[in-house]
Formats: sequence, structure tokens, C-alpha cells
Amino acid sequence: MADVKLNIAGRIYDVHCADGQESQLIQLATAVDEKVRGIPGGTETRQLLFAALMLADEAQEARGKADKAEPQSDSLRAAVALAESREAQARDELKATRAELDAIRKAPRTDGAPRPSHDRALIEIADRIETLATKVEQIP
Repeated sequence: MADVKLNIAGRIYDVHCADGQESQLIQLATAVDEKVRGIPGGTETRQLLFAALMLADEAQEARGKADKAEPQSDSLRAAVALAESREAQARDELKATRAELDAIRKAPRTDGAPRPSHDRALIEIADRIETLATKVEQIP
């Protein structure tokens, strides 16, 4: 058990706390002291009462904000998961398309005729798709 001397509203308080919690306790006492010093006039007890009420109000407001933010965080996590799933699906489709295009490009013509000009255009498109697929695969 550790002993800590806290100065709140000009008065020293001796407080016991668990070992290692001293700095946290001093920070909390400093926050209370700042609130008390911001309340003019009145008795020490009245100043401490109002400081406690103000700090409780701030804590309640913070809890309310946290409760409102939690569902938004859940929906953001769901949106990220959906985007990651769609990205994985798109990568799989690009790989499959790349494999099909490679097979088409490498397959010999069955009639022995040279490839017509639209085949060359398709090969250029396939090359562009491969380039895009490579870029997509590099996305973290």
C-alpha cells in the first residue's frame, strides 16, 4: 500500500492507494483541484460538492458519447469487412480472367489461319488486364 499526499483546494489529504497507482491518483486529484479552484466563493465543502457534480456530469456526457459512437464503430467495421471481401472476390475474378486470357492467347488456331486484327486487340486488352491485376494484387 502506498501513501500519497494530495493538495485539493489548498488542503492536504493523506490517501492510501495500491502500489503503482500513485501517479494516477495525483492526476485525478489535480483535476478535482482545478475544478474546485474554478468555483468562486462558498465554503470548501460547497466548492468540493460542485466540483464533484461537474466532474460527474462530464463523465456522464462522455459515457453518452461513447455509447452513441459504439454502433457507428460497428457499422464501420462491417463496411470494412464487406469491402475487404469484395476486394478478395475481385482479385480472384481477375486471376481467373488472366488465366483464361493466357490460355486463349497461347492456344493455336485450329484452322491454321493467322490471327485476325481483332485477336491482336484482344491480346492488348489481355495485357492491360494483366497489368491491372498485378496492381490490384499489390494493394495492401
